[in-house]
Amino acid sequence: MRISLRSKLIISFLAVIIICGLVATLIAMRLIGTSIISQAQDKVRIDLNSARHIYQDEIQKVKALLRLSAQRFFMKDAILEGDTETLKRELEKIRKMESLDVLTLADRNGWVIARARNPSGYVDNQANDELISLALSGREVLGATVIVTREELIKEGTDLAERAYIKFVPTPKAKPTLETVETSGMMIKAAAPVFGYDGGLIGVLYGGNLLNRNYEIVDEVKEIVYQGVKYKGKDIGTATIFQRDLRISTNVQRDDGSRAIGTRVSEEVYEQVLVKGLPWIDRAFVVNNWYIAAYEPIKDIKGKIIGILYVGILEEKFIDMRKKAIVWFLGITLAGMLIALIVSSFLAEGVLQPIKRLLFASGQWAKGNLEYRIKTTRKDEIAELSETFNSMASSLKERDDKLKEYTSQQIMKSERLATLGQLAAGVAHEINNPLGAVLMYAHLALEDLQEKDVLRENLEKTVTEASRCKSIVKGLLDFARQTEPKVEESDINETLQRTLAIVENQALFQNVKVSKDFCPSLPKVFMDVSQMQQVFTNIVLNGAEAMEGKGEMTVSTRMAADNEYIEIEFSDTGCGIAPENHEKIFDPFYTTKEIGRGTGLGLSISHGIIARHDGTIEVKSQPGRGTSFIIRLPLTSKSG
Repeated sequence: MRISLRSKLIISFLAVIIICGLVATLIAMRLIGTSIISQAQDKVRIDLNSARHIYQDEIQKVKALLRLSAQRFFMKDAILEGDTETLKRELEKIRKMESLDVLTLADRNGWVIARARNPSGYVDNQANDELISLALSGREVLGATVIVTREELIKEGTDLAERAYIKFVPTPKAKPTLETVETSGMMIKAAAPVFGYDGGLIGVLYGGNLLNRNYEIVDEVKEIVYQGVKYKGKDIGTATIFQRDLRISTNVQRDDGSRAIGTRVSEEVYEQVLVKGLPWIDRAFVVNNWYIAAYEPIKDIKGKIIGILYVGILEEKFIDMRKKAIVWFLGITLAGMLIALIVSSFLAEGVLQPIKRLLFASGQWAKGNLEYRIKTTRKDEIAELSETFNSMASSLKERDDKLKEYTSQQIMKSERLATLGQLAAGVAHEINNPLGAVLMYAHLALEDLQEKDVLRENLEKTVTEASRCKSIVKGLLDFARQTEPKVEESDINETLQRTLAIVENQALFQNVKVSKDFCPSLPKVFMDVSQMQQVFTNIVLNGAEAMEGKGEMTVSTRMAADNEYIEIEFSDTGCGIAPENHEKIFDPFYTTKEIGRGTGLGLSISHGIIARHDGTIEVKSQPGRGTSFIIRLPLTSKSG
């Protein structure tokens, strides 16, 4: 299936946009989710600090109340005078006025003198109570959270024991337990020593508030910290006081809208806070909903963990915030991707326009319209490519023009040679017989003449010129025939040796030094030995004539650089050839020799023989510096 470049560019842009968009969306979703939850956790951590301060303020409030009450004169007088009725009456007034659940006076040995809530109650000793014992021994006001047994609560009033009695409610994710009911209570309690007028210790006043089913602290936390804000009909923030893992005071609601008293904390929070004694700030399942929650342990006067203080924010709000943020981000991302797609479409079109111009130009050049040029006003890589294409078109046109000119010359030359060959063959055949007759009769006449006959010199000149004509006719016939070579596997070095042995005995070579530089490891080639000897002879004789019988000729053989040809080079120290004549020397009848010394056919014939052997002949020459002819013959001849 063919896909256009425009489609490929748009698909590529779109792929990059989608990948970047997806990566950015995934990262953003994670960052948004993490950021929102992190902010919620930071807030609930601050909320827990606020709840702790409210809880500690309640302890300090009870301590301050006990301190002030222990300093009242009626108490000192009544203790010193043993007036228990006055003590009971006045303590009850203070208890009701200050909204205390318990207010009791004991002597310096811990024996109860008067109970405000239960005047007719037990007379017992409280010296073993840790908080009272520390207050008596340290003679200072102490306050803490304590666990009070059911027996002790009954002493203060059976209604307190009833408030402390809580049945366990099955709770999802809670730690499994065999317990089903809680009978003891958790109380904010303070103890203040009572001193006589002489400063001696005469008793201890203790009291406090039972936290079981007491909602003042948790509701105060909700009101101060969360200001009663609701989300989808639910309280956005909640607070709880746990006795161990049991909710004894809370504004977390069940599905029916009642307070979730008797439900328990989740197992993972149990392990973290009650077992390890570490705070917990994370999402947690609270009764029937997920909250971003914060828990920390509540400890007694000796640092023992006896409960948990909790605050939490409804997670649903933050989940919805995260969803909205993600939806907005996705909308912005999709809008950005759409805009990017539109922009990429325009950009792709902008990139493709110059490419289309290049394609059109290529089509024009392919059709032969090398005059066509690409016009561009851009200054970029495409513009550089267009300029390169224009330069290429100019080079092609220049080469095309040269090729046409060369082809035209070759055609004219071929036609001329063909015509000349036909003419030469016709002329040679026509004049060869009469020319032979002239020579024969001239020789017969010479035989009949005396040595001193005045006609003899003229007849000898006739024989010479007729012989010259016969040589020209033979050259014409050789040129016209272009006999196909009869190739056989031959040794170039051996052929050269035979050729040079023949010509070196001629008078022309008496003062010519012939140097041979033959490569001994040359492979044999397929060639017509007689034709190749004719070529070598022509070149060697031309060299000797160019040196006018005096100089040095070097003949060398070697393998060509491509190892597919053998090269034979003939170099002389003669007069050289002018550059403008390099292309003419292989033309028929072209010669620079004096009239009567050559026909101008030797190199033409040699060029034809080399061509028929699928080889090449090249000339290198400079006037006054000699000439070199380089023949290249293939190792495997097509003719063969």
